[in-house]
Amino acid sequence: MTVATRTVTEDEADIRLDRWFRRHFPGVPQSVVQKLCRTGQVRIDGRRADAATRLAPGQAVRIPPMSEPPPPKPQIEVDPTLARDLQKAVIYRDDQILVINKPHGLPVQGGPGITRHLDGMLDALRFDAEHRPRLVHRLDRDTSGCLLLARTPGVAAKLAAAFRGRDVEKTYWAVVAGRPVPVEGRIDLPLKRVGGFRGERMQPAERDDKEGVRAVTDYRTLDHAARKLAWLELQPITGRMHQLRVHCVAIKAPILGDLKYAQPDQNNAFAATVEGLSTDLHLHARALRLPHPAGGILVVEADLPPHMEATFRTLGFHAPPARPPRREAR
Repeated sequence: MTVATRTVTEDEADIRLDRWFRRHFPGVPQSVVQKLCRTGQVRIDGRRADAATRLAPGQAVRIPPMSEPPPPKPQIEVDPTLARDLQKAVIYRDDQILVINKPHGLPVQGGPGITRHLDGMLDALRFDAEHRPRLVHRLDRDTSGCLLLARTPGVAAKLAAAFRGRDVEKTYWAVVAGRPVPVEGRIDLPLKRVGGFRGERMQPAERDDKEGVRAVTDYRTLDHAARKLAWLELQPITGRMHQLRVHCVAIKAPILGDLKYAQPDQNNAFAATVEGLSTDLHLHARALRLPHPAGGILVVEADLPPHMEATFRTLGFHAPPARPPRREAR
């Protein structure tokens, strides 16, 4: 075991020294990293540095003698059929990011009773890259559409910051029971979490409720069928759990198939009036517009899932096919 030097890569730009260290040596506790920095054993370009120092590409980080890092975790074997299906769901891919059209019914992460989920199958989306893709945001199990993945840890951090800073524009399509009045507008209604882990849900909160958080959604009606069903475009300005579902109930237009949130007098009873209409959740992440880590703005759209395509045909809604992904100037 000897002193070693590692060079900061472009992908690691602006990361804190302690986080960079833990990324390369995941078995080393934070307390040890801080001590190594405090005693000058870890240095940047030969100079002492605080654990919170931000790194720049090309800098040399001195690594003191340490025990050998643990071997990398083996790739998880994914069922070949599931792997092929997941790879077919990719609608955009470059060296830094992936966007998939997440299928309806596929959980993004595991939980009680969930053994098959996207997070457990991400090795199928490596495409020979060094790193396993990382989730940047989430969609509910029964929500389909655009889901963004980062192909390196550094890109994941940048994209997560873009979501926190609200630099990402998300557009959803929904079929709702009823036709909202007015037909377009903004829903500014605080929400709060209630219930336990498995039964956790969101509900409207009073503006002076300390447990409530601000939630804002813009909406507009794109089409309707005899005022009984409508096709809405939804753009969440904030990103709260189940925000769109609760906000649609608040304007008396619950999302078709949303048994969790629709009120007894607002349920998806209208589905029964149209033969063959699916009772699955009709919520789809249609598009993402985000700053690309390499520059410019990336716009990606996802086609509807089969059950929503069938509903659109039945109701006479004419949805244009997803346009090819494109990069725009800022």
